[in-house]
Amino acid sequence: MLDTPINKQKSYADGKILRKTAGGVGIITFNNPEKRNAMSLAMWEGLGHALSELRDDPEVRVVILTGAGDKAFVSGADISQFEQERHNAQASEEYSRKSAAQRTLLANYPKPTIACIRGFCLGGGMLVAMLADIRIAATNSQFGIPAAKLGIAYGYDGLKHLVSLVGPSWARLLMYTGMRIDAAEALRIGLVERVLPDDELWNATMDFADTISANAPLAIKAAKITVAQVLKDHGDRDMAAIRDIGVACMDSEDFREGRQAFMEKRKPRFKGR
Repeated sequence: MLDTPINKQKSYADGKILRKTAGGVGIITFNNPEKRNAMSLAMWEGLGHALSELRDDPEVRVVILTGAGDKAFVSGADISQFEQERHNAQASEEYSRKSAAQRTLLANYPKPTIACIRGFCLGGGMLVAMLADIRIAATNSQFGIPAAKLGIAYGYDGLKHLVSLVGPSWARLLMYTGMRIDAAEALRIGLVERVLPDDELWNATMDFADTISANAPLAIKAAKITVAQVLKDHGDRDMAAIRDIGVACMDSEDFREGRQAFMEKRKPRFKGR
């Protein structure tokens, strides 16, 4: 992990969402450990503010999402709010509408995102993790979507991402049973990309983030755009966007810097242009 200074922390949602930066890495923490980082509507809104500010920070090249404490990444929605905010179809629809902008922002985020998962990752926490580009989990992690045990529908976006990661059969098993799976099973079925001992998780996640931050931003943007288009139906793909970012990469200062650094046998210094 690079020895980078941690910039001053900023908070949202009465301190339940925290944001800070470490070099080119932005870090967002779900800070509600008393409720195992269960997400309230205010936390969704705070997440949106934190993501927007890191998106607009030119020094930040990658964003990590993590949970406070060692019990949970996000244990799901804050069920204590259900009676007031999600007690029937109309109220649930309004709740979903209010959090839709934040979900869309994360789903379409222009910078790479990593979910650093320790402990419970359930329900809405699974949605947050699945919306990230990369999921790295501790061995003590547990995953599940208990919608069937609560009598609620999980929603199209969440299931679309679940099916894209684990396939329809595993998606059905997880949804029909509401079962929890451990980190080893999550790795086996493709829900997460890496599983590490608990005490190695954070440093390993930062190593991945630092590596991404040091690479060429335009090349990473090209990969992110292209993968997103690959996952769309054929008729919905924006092939022009893929061509445009490819041209931008080939005409960039970074491409020239990459070639020069290779010839000079040194590390490149990419500027994102």
